[in-house]
Amino acid sequence: MVYGASALALTLPTLVFGAAGYGTFDPEAGGSTGLAGGSIMEIVTNIMKWLLTAVGIAGVIGFAIAGILYLTAAGDETRIKSAKSAMVASITGVIVAIVGVVALTAANTMLKGDAAF
Repeated sequence: MVYGASALALTLPTLVFGAAGYGTFDPEAGGSTGLAGGSIMEIVTNIMKWLLTAVGIAGVIGFAIAGILYLTAAGDETRIKSAKSAMVASITGVIVAIVGVVALTAANTMLKGDAAF
């Protein structure tokens, strides 16, 4: 009895929305799934741009923190060495993010066949 009531309670919204036409698929309107209506290349490009932006922001924040560590080292050689290695890692992260954006733009341009960047 409980299982039957549970199954009915779970399937009732599906029946109601199906009867109202909410389940129809219209590819020109992006579909009824609520997902992004684009090609796989556009979706992957957007994800990569978001990740590279996050890496770039993290690199700049890391560089600022490394600068504060360097300023507060007060002549302690181990802390200065630690701050310098953090600065190098932060700069490397920003460079990787910039190279990633350039490579992504170049690959996207080549795959689309555009003549100009």
